[in-house]
Amino acid sequence: MVNGKDFQKAVELINKSENILLTTHTRPDGDACGCIAAMCSGLAALGKKAQPIMLSEIPGWYQFLFAEQLQIYDENMHIETDLIIIVDTNSNSQLPKFDRYLKQNDKPVLIIDHHVTSDGLGDVELIDTSAAATALIVFDLFKYADWPITTEIAKALFVAVSTDTGWFHFENTDSRVYKVCSELIDIGVHPARIYHDLYQNFSYQRFKLMIVMLNTIRLHLKGRFATQHLLWTDFEHTGATYQDTENLIDQCQLMDTVETAALFVELKDGRVKCSLRSSGRIDVRKIAQKFGGGGHTMASGVHLPGPLKNAKQLILEQIKEQFEQLDSE
Repeated sequence: MVNGKDFQKAVELINKSENILLTTHTRPDGDACGCIAAMCSGLAALGKKAQPIMLSEIPGWYQFLFAEQLQIYDENMHIETDLIIIVDTNSNSQLPKFDRYLKQNDKPVLIIDHHVTSDGLGDVELIDTSAAATALIVFDLFKYADWPITTEIAKALFVAVSTDTGWFHFENTDSRVYKVCSELIDIGVHPARIYHDLYQNFSYQRFKLMIVMLNTIRLHLKGRFATQHLLWTDFEHTGATYQDTENLIDQCQLMDTVETAALFVELKDGRVKCSLRSSGRIDVRKIAQKFGGGGHTMASGVHLPGPLKNAKQLILEQIKEQFEQLDSE
């Protein structure tokens, strides 16, 4: 848990700032989007000018959290701010191009994050690696500061927590998650509506992309490790976007033998984005960190050099090594 002194430092930073820039990691997920939406609403209620700037497009199914289209960061844009708040990451590698702005920046930086991977980017940092989602820390900040949690803020926080816990079926779903979500529901959140907006609102193009991906599934290591991939040309053929890949990796984990899964997405620049998932025994964060990525023990990601075949082999070797260690114990 974050201690009270750090919360107080964060509140003091916010209180003395008028123009506040908020951002998060590239390819923002539900936790990132929910935290940005909640913080923007809360800051606006305090009379602050909250300026959300994303580093890449958000998936369409999170757009309902925002009244307007979000700005995408451009190195040439003019930014006036008294404070920068970064949520759901503390790593330069997840802030492409914006990390250069941070190095030249002379304004204070507030980090709110729950990941173990850290570059120590903040002047003040609210870090809680035991939190299932960054939104739980944002919730605690609102409580500490005695800021009102409106229905809109509660909805954004619920989206953040529910997505980072896999709609409450991941191992990180603890009593703290249920307690906070219970309070958010009491404030006015409607889980059934949110579930529809998140999981029953996908495009036909995303389904076509998923079919392509499912046809690439291969099992390794006696069925315990599953791989699947997408080529950059698959997006052109299906009409899907890169954002449509979010959570597709979860599909092969429905198989009874699969303990670990990897989704490899070929990028136009030749690199390969690898998303990793584990049911618990394999620590995929260690693998991602070895190649410059990061994340959680059971959910991590990393960019690898191409070609695709080589990227797959790199990860297979690491997964195999961990399984061999476990089997020998």
